[in-house]
Amino acid sequence: MTATEAKQQHPSLYLEVCSQNEEPRLPLHTSIVLFLLSYCECKTFKVFLVSNKANSSEPLRSHLPVSLDVSDIQLEALPPLVKGCRLPAVLDEAGSLCRAGLAVVLRHIINKTIEADPSRNDVLALLGFKKTCLKACAEVSKWTRLCEIGIPSAVEEHLRNPTDQYQQLPLSILTLERRLAEPVKVHNDDKIRRQKLQEQRQNEKNEPPESQGNLDSESKSGQVCDGLELRAALAKLSVDSVPALTTRENSEIRKVKTTDLPPLEHVFAEGLYFTLTDVVLLPCIYQYLCSLRTHAASTLHHLPHLLRWYSRVQEVPGVLRAAEACGILLSDPRVPTSGLPEPSAEDNPANLLLQEEDQEVTTQLPFVGGPRPTITKLKENGIESVFATHPCPSWTLPWDSLPGAINPTEGKMSNIRAVRKMQQLNNLVAMVTELARPGYTIVDFCSGTGHVGIVLAHTLPDCQVILIENKEESLVRAQSRSAQLGLKNIGFIQANLDYFTGPFQIGVALHACGVATDMVMEHCIQAGAAFVISPCCYGFIQNAVKFKFPKSKQFEETLTYKEHMILCRFADQTAVQLPPDRRLIGKQCMGLVDLDRSWAAETHGYSVRVMTMEPESCSPKNNMLVGRPPQKSGHEVIARQVEAPVHN
Repeated sequence: MTATEAKQQHPSLYLEVCSQNEEPRLPLHTSIVLFLLSYCECKTFKVFLVSNKANSSEPLRSHLPVSLDVSDIQLEALPPLVKGCRLPAVLDEAGSLCRAGLAVVLRHIINKTIEADPSRNDVLALLGFKKTCLKACAEVSKWTRLCEIGIPSAVEEHLRNPTDQYQQLPLSILTLERRLAEPVKVHNDDKIRRQKLQEQRQNEKNEPPESQGNLDSESKSGQVCDGLELRAALAKLSVDSVPALTTRENSEIRKVKTTDLPPLEHVFAEGLYFTLTDVVLLPCIYQYLCSLRTHAASTLHHLPHLLRWYSRVQEVPGVLRAAEACGILLSDPRVPTSGLPEPSAEDNPANLLLQEEDQEVTTQLPFVGGPRPTITKLKENGIESVFATHPCPSWTLPWDSLPGAINPTEGKMSNIRAVRKMQQLNNLVAMVTELARPGYTIVDFCSGTGHVGIVLAHTLPDCQVILIENKEESLVRAQSRSAQLGLKNIGFIQANLDYFTGPFQIGVALHACGVATDMVMEHCIQAGAAFVISPCCYGFIQNAVKFKFPKSKQFEETLTYKEHMILCRFADQTAVQLPPDRRLIGKQCMGLVDLDRSWAAETHGYSVRVMTMEPESCSPKNNMLVGRPPQKSGHEVIARQVEAPVHN
């Protein structure tokens, strides 16, 4: 059976296989997905192991749950949407929606499991409080980035280059250790802490003095579970209904101040409850601990909380079964997890890490001031916001003749907002249409429900349009609208931007919030693609993993980071209800922030214009960045002068 035939019956799950010493090996992100499939007992997917060599998966059978339908596939045989993404990835039955990236794929597996068996409360609990576990994309959430990327990558690097593994612990492992040492905060925090205090006082009354001393030393060792926390955690995982942990606290306990209540200790990675985060971490920490072997005692001395977590997670029903099915032997004798000395505060690397971060923060001086001194400082250095003339201010799509599924007025937004959305689309489609040529691939980044991408797919039938969005609900709505229109030149990818690696010629984004604008620009520059971007939420701009602000040499030589953030913060003050002079300053700040972005892009040979969408009232965030890649010999030369596109 071919991959194309299989996807008509079941969604297809593509997992990477790498090689080490000419032998096939499962990278950590593949092991994590297989562990979750085993824990959920999910049989929804047709699984494909992807390799760039003609390797058979037969040597890996001990790591593959026997219940899975697994086939081998070569990298070049992947469907186009999957080929343009980092693995793991899931392709739906229709072959038009690809979900890529570890967190997105894991959450999808959970949803499909619950869809097949709604009684699996233990699987539903993996999504955490409000079902948000690992939902925030790694670009904006430090915790998601640590769990989805940081720790798996650090362990993979540790396994590849073990020469310094005993001298220095991976930074991401130390960060996790420090996180596990922090008190837990949960939505019913006060109630559980009062129950804990009540249990502690009850135990003090019932325990003889000599046994209390033993209990204290055992607790100090950090190797035993706190009864209340663990019971709360395991009760949450029960498939059946579970009675309340305790009755209401007595009046004496209710009078205790919140600040005097005992803290809740971590049972699992995100607090009291076993979640998807623990599923991600378990194969990683298992591989890391196994790799230490004879040097474990000297290394694990620094990771008491991580070892306690490692023991607790094995008490979760179904974990040992699922792990064994994937060749993960959690009780491996090579991993000594008890009898290790407790580290002192002085030599605990987690504490040293915290001290370094504190010193780093305290060295930054506070900045006091407003936008006017910053704007004046730039002006004195010859830097002012300049907006290019809009090349086709009156151009519009033929809205009256377009199908209803394209028109924003057909959606749930108000009429006033729908009209403004149509005006915004006029601007972006005009610029993209002028840049596009038959056969081009156009990517709508941060696509939402597809307002931009669907219009482009309909308007440019000779181009392929791909919508990329991290929110599943939005992308499913876009797919539904596309199906109503019968569009054949459109594809959908649910993923963080970094997981899309395919080639394209034009990138577009309408109101990409904060650093999302910078991420889209970077993606386009790396691909040598033109871009049409409308930035938004300037106040959310901050130094990210990949970016430092200011971005351009000219701004960096003139402004400090704090001064640049002043521009970003006041660039958001362009709402119509604000006084005109304040809105004018906000517009100046918008122009300056985008000028810094455009100059940074021009160092890569791009020609960039910062212009205002027409009419200006279409949005308080009405800037538009239009960038053209450097001209390449042997290819079509794109004129610098933008001309009004002609719509047939």
